[in-house]
Amino acid sequence: MIAPSVTRPTPAVPAPRSAVLILVGILLVALNLRAAITSLGALLDEVTTGLHLSGTVAGVITTLPALAFAAFGAFTPWLARRMSPARILVGAMGLLAVGQLLRAVSGSPWTFVLTSAIALAGIAIANVLLPVLVKEHFPHRAGMMTGVYSMTLILGTTTASAASVPIAHAVGDWRAGLGVWALLAAVAVLPWLGPALRRTPGSAGTGQATRTRIRPAQTRLGWAMAIYFGAQSLSGYATMGWLAKMFRDAAFTPTDAGLLLAGVTAIGVPFALLMPTLAGRLRDLRPLVLLMSAAMIASYLGLALAPHAGAIAWVALLALGQAAFPLALAMIGMRARTGEGVVALSAFAQSTGYLIAALGPLLVGVLHEVTGGWQLPLGFLIVAAVVQAFAGLAAARPRYLEDEAGLVNGERAVPAPAS
Repeated sequence: MIAPSVTRPTPAVPAPRSAVLILVGILLVALNLRAAITSLGALLDEVTTGLHLSGTVAGVITTLPALAFAAFGAFTPWLARRMSPARILVGAMGLLAVGQLLRAVSGSPWTFVLTSAIALAGIAIANVLLPVLVKEHFPHRAGMMTGVYSMTLILGTTTASAASVPIAHAVGDWRAGLGVWALLAAVAVLPWLGPALRRTPGSAGTGQATRTRIRPAQTRLGWAMAIYFGAQSLSGYATMGWLAKMFRDAAFTPTDAGLLLAGVTAIGVPFALLMPTLAGRLRDLRPLVLLMSAAMIASYLGLALAPHAGAIAWVALLALGQAAFPLALAMIGMRARTGEGVVALSAFAQSTGYLIAALGPLLVGVLHEVTGGWQLPLGFLIVAAVVQAFAGLAAARPRYLEDEAGLVNGERAVPAPAS
């Protein structure tokens, strides 16, 4: 039997001026990827009072981001087969801007939920596309670019969380603190308008309609990436939702507890920049996977045993552990040969992963309510970190999605007859 060979397409490297515009566009999109979520988190008490939200609706709103990322992220490959990434991003940032604006002026709880879902749909689509754009336009600097946009995402997350309440107080209305971020989403549309309006041979989408679809759900690599992405996201969402409460229960003041939570993000910025670059230079990613999972486990053990005495150390270890997020984004681009493969793997890993992640804050809250303490919830997070380690070790093996799916240049591989 003669095995079919696989030819890697040569990535298109943009001209310097075009590369700068694309980079600016990517960073502006990244700046928007969590602002709609953290601005609401900062103003949730005011929104709950202003719209008379029930506990059920407030719970739906806090779970909505992960569910929306799962649902709308899975829809992105269908779009990518029909439109260019630039046109999709114009639509995604448009949805984000309109959704944030409409929810800021909405007068009913369920209208608020619906318009929030519209905004989150735009984020979900952009989440999937950014690893594709990095691989396509910066193939020789993919690790560094992934680090840069991950750091920008963190900057947007922190800025929206810190600035939304002061903006609302300055204007005298919580609606201003939410609606102002629609302007940032509108600005992110601008760099993509020119490429979206140009008609090029590849503008119909990243793949041809006649090509065989790549189905990550039918591969071990696809599931390894999805579980790895989901487990680390579960930890991230649980941390955002409950870490400050853990520190308050450990006798920290509300202000200090908030500062410790912010410290996870602040300390994590250099890790977010470094981790994808380091991943791009290493042949074996398993030591990185193990390092970050071990840091998470050590942090959770510390929080369970000595939350007050070692708080700064546990925050630093957790920040290192959460660098698994930019590493997962980098691995998505590294585990596919083609643009179609990256879209498919990104969509499956993120949509399935965020569905897993949605369980994190809910289960931590339930376990805390049942036991009245944090030992069992932290034990659950340790188990999640162990699962993350095993899935990460499987995903870290150097292989490609198209090979596992039996594809050659986007077509189903048919073995040649025996010679």
